[in-house]
Amino acid sequence: MSSTMSPFPERIELSGEGLVLRDWTEADLAAMPELFDHPDIAYWTPMASPFDASAARARLDRDRQLRADGTTILLAVTVDGGAPLGEVMLRRASEGTELGYAIGPAHRGQGLAARAVRVMAAYAFERLGVRQVILELEAENAASVAVATKAGFTLLDVPLITGEEKGRPYALQTWGLNRP
Repeated sequence: MSSTMSPFPERIELSGEGLVLRDWTEADLAAMPELFDHPDIAYWTPMASPFDASAARARLDRDRQLRADGTTILLAVTVDGGAPLGEVMLRRASEGTELGYAIGPAHRGQGLAARAVRVMAAYAFERLGVRQVILELEAENAASVAVATKAGFTLLDVPLITGEEKGRPYALQTWGLNRP
């Protein structure tokens, strides 16, 4: 962790917009494959595919290590602090504070991703003091472009981020939201 970054709290629970974003727990392991083992998630995200019980265990362990390192928070998206419906991420890096999300297929179409991103952005602005949060997404991912727009992000005039993941090339646009 950089000496300029403060550590993340051991436990985090954020509420707002009809959601409770909370830490993943051991009890959530069984629900994670149903949420994340889906062709959309496999295609558009770096999550493991297939996303099975072993992948869930590895993700929870990695979540805890990244939190301890002070770089990344992964929180379960819930409506009441109970069953997870998806995930929202905050990652601190030299290029900025990046947010990300994945909502389980059975829970899409309810505005969960946009609301979760706005709650996490508020946390970044108010608690971490960042000036801007970013989303990096592919222009062809219409659902993510819609989330970015609904959450108040605008497309930034910066070069595309290109690379290859899971054997396919990608080109990511950067969308930004500034602190109010």
